[in-house]
Amino acid sequence: MANSAIQKTAENGPEAAIVRAIGRRSIVLVGMMGAGKSSVGRRLATRLGIAFVDADTEIETAAGMTIPEIFDKHGESYFRSGEARVIARLLDNGPQVLATGGGSIMDQSTRDLIHIKGISVWLKADLDVLLKRTKRRNDRPLADKIRDLLPAREPVYALSDIIVQSRDEPHDTIVDEIIAKLAKPLGIAEGNS
Repeated sequence: MANSAIQKTAENGPEAAIVRAIGRRSIVLVGMMGAGKSSVGRRLATRLGIAFVDADTEIETAAGMTIPEIFDKHGESYFRSGEARVIARLLDNGPQVLATGGGSIMDQSTRDLIHIKGISVWLKADLDVLLKRTKRRNDRPLADKIRDLLPAREPVYALSDIIVQSRDEPHDTIVDEIIAKLAKPLGIAEGNS
């Protein structure tokens, strides 16, 4: 969890106001594979002094196998069902930054739980960025379908509380933008952070 050095850093800045405002909720990162949810999420959690949790890692731990193995052995619908259960369980453990799988938000009950127990942040990345980031990865079963999945998923991602463009910039720049945009949905007035 958070160490005292991180907590001291965030005591009086916008980070402290965000942590106070989220209470037991989670900051939930959504978006396509390759958008940077895990790498940006880790940095965001460190800045806020709260836990970072990757839903995909938790799914693999719960299943005792990798996501590609789950897809190969049981299929996508089995995976999605388990994913929804794991995310529901994780949402009870806030405050935290939670990185979700690219398709998890397509489940209506998962979206509803995120709305109730979290603040959603869409890391929106353009197709060329996503393709570049995922082309050499063999641990993402649907990576070869990004071109088809993106148009179907973007309208659902767009329902997020916050949208931040993920691009080839330092991750800390993206974290700064998320922190700046969190004030509005959390009801933090300018100058009160």
